[in-house]
Amino acid sequence: MGSIGGVNKPHAVCVPYPAQGHVNPMLKLAKLLHLRGFHITFVNTECNHNRLLRSRGPNSLDGLPDFRFETIPDGLPPSGADSTQDIPSLCDSTSKNCLVPFSNLISKLNHASSSSDVPPVTCIVSDACMSFTLDAAEEFGVPEVLFWTPSACGVLGYSYYKHLVERDLVPLKEKNPEPKFPNTTTDTSCLTNGYLETTIDWIPGMNNIRLKDLPTFIRTIGNDPNHFMFNFLIRETDRTNRASAIVINTFHALERAVVDSLSSTFIPPLYTIGPLHLMLNNQISADDKLKSVGSNLWKEDPECLDWLNSQQLNSVVYVNFGSITIMTAQQLTEFAWGLAKSEKNFLWIIRPDIVSGDTAILPPEFVPETKDRGVLASWCPQEQVLNHPAIGGFLTHSGWNSTIESVSNGVPIICWPFFAEQHTNCWYSCGEWGIGLEIDSDVKREEVEKLVRELMEGEKGKEMKKKAMEWKKAAEEAAGAGGSSSLNFDKLVRTHRCGSHLNPKSNPKRNRTCNRALYPHSHVYALTIEPPWRWVDLGVVTGTKCDVEVI
Repeated sequence: MGSIGGVNKPHAVCVPYPAQGHVNPMLKLAKLLHLRGFHITFVNTECNHNRLLRSRGPNSLDGLPDFRFETIPDGLPPSGADSTQDIPSLCDSTSKNCLVPFSNLISKLNHASSSSDVPPVTCIVSDACMSFTLDAAEEFGVPEVLFWTPSACGVLGYSYYKHLVERDLVPLKEKNPEPKFPNTTTDTSCLTNGYLETTIDWIPGMNNIRLKDLPTFIRTIGNDPNHFMFNFLIRETDRTNRASAIVINTFHALERAVVDSLSSTFIPPLYTIGPLHLMLNNQISADDKLKSVGSNLWKEDPECLDWLNSQQLNSVVYVNFGSITIMTAQQLTEFAWGLAKSEKNFLWIIRPDIVSGDTAILPPEFVPETKDRGVLASWCPQEQVLNHPAIGGFLTHSGWNSTIESVSNGVPIICWPFFAEQHTNCWYSCGEWGIGLEIDSDVKREEVEKLVRELMEGEKGKEMKKKAMEWKKAAEEAAGAGGSSSLNFDKLVRTHRCGSHLNPKSNPKRNRTCNRALYPHSHVYALTIEPPWRWVDLGVVTGTKCDVEVI
């Protein structure tokens, strides 16, 4: 679709959560909106902005006239370290400190529209874990799309946290101290005594999932960091109902039952618009200047692609535990010797900060033993790596970006989940999707060797590869012309191109509307006219006209 000139363009302000796995998909979504004629303002935190300049070069965030970068502070003390900030601290700080500077930014952008070619802000697209933006959207009278960057199954797990509390399953119980021993330590036995094996059979779309497979912040006792994150995610899922729409980077065929369950859990319309990297690759031209705009917070090593070009088809194990996972020095050693003893070629990404409180140092004998069949790097262009024909399998932390990229490239996986919804992704990968094997959290080199061999040459590995290729075809169909994700993205753009019909302040005679108005059970939902805006159930419609537009 051709671009729209000047101030007549819709203007989307995109706000990612400031971690690598959230920035990447948000940038892809922003580029897709730009291709549909949106002026884009992409808002990084000052910390991440500086990291991007260090990793990608001093001109990497210059942007384009209609795709610009802005910053807001995250409220934390300045850090020069190239590592992900503490997640609970970041969630706490952004939720308390970012609204005012973000509102000031919106005011600045709107003011600039009167004297430049920057159009006024017409909508906000925010990470669901940056929901302070909802308050700004209501203040300025613009609709807001919330982007949940985890899997749909992960989001469903978070949305049922409060139900787990109601059923007294979590938080995990503290040992009651006796009066004469008021400082009795917390009883953590429930983490190891089999309690987490408890089966949950009442979450639609998650038949017989175990507590241990739900996002890990349920494993909270007392005042540990999980306790804050558990309550934070209950808050964020509750606030999601204030959005004009919800988007998730998945495709309907992969998570059909879960998406249907989420659609009846949340009131705003929910759109599956993934895999985003396939969506973008299908639509962006080779000479588009935005192709050079990247979001990796670590400097990439391009030489690993040159090495892959020299390897045989499906012969290399790719190993990457993502941007947040940390492990002990002993766990790093176990992985190293497991890979060495498997005798398979490998590309292993080892972040400098992957070992908790220490430098990542491999056993001195490891490098000479594997020098002819292994390559080590600190970061890489993962999408290109997983799309390379030499890659035969992926040893991963089961983060959602890694999982959806594996699925869409037909690459089977070995899962070593670390935290959050990664355990949920692992459960689906190894079960319903049939593409994964799981390594025990207490990793041992013998198990690594065994599973890598099974992945690359065993019968189970062949079955997983076949299933992964089936999912690849389904992903390509969803992201292709007329596919479910493409059609959903069309709807999202159509309903948010002009914010006026979704804007109670500029159009007070009409409620904001919902394209799920007749689902479920033919109920119509709309947003109230006056702030504070909330979705309300207008009741059952049986063919009679009502004053709510159904899009």
